[in-house]
Amino acid sequence: MSGGAAWRGNIKARLYERVRESGYDSLTAFAEARPTASLVALAGELGADDVAGVQVFSGLVAEAERSKQLTRLLRGHFVRELYACLPNGWPSVLDDDARLEVAIALGNWFAHTPETHKERVDRAGDALLAHPPPPGWQPLGPDDELLRTLLPDEEA
Repeated sequence: MSGGAAWRGNIKARLYERVRESGYDSLTAFAEARPTASLVALAGELGADDVAGVQVFSGLVAEAERSKQLTRLLRGHFVRELYACLPNGWPSVLDDDARLEVAIALGNWFAHTPETHKERVDRAGDALLAHPPPPGWQPLGPDDELLRTLLPDEEA
């Protein structure tokens, strides 16, 4: 993205036009078809020159709030962060380097979390550190059994 093009014009219209051009009815469906892609990768696929990852995430949050699926979205976002920071899955040993990568993944997850869910995401991150998943663990999406245990749906 160059020259601030992502911030010009009607951002929402551009984003949803690109989603429809890609064959999807919603940004959520587009993103869920790529469960391990980063927000930057999703934005790049929708328009490398005029779509930003933060715009994609904002649209995903809006859709998740309307459908009462915010917790599911946040689990999905953790999957994206985990793949970006730990491409080989959860480390077998939390040495200094591995602990840093885990901290970055958890920190990015928390940073993107809306205020309404920060406490729950923080507790889930603490639980992962206190009781690490098996080495190599890489959830494939928001419906991963361990993720659902750590951050269960609360929306009705």
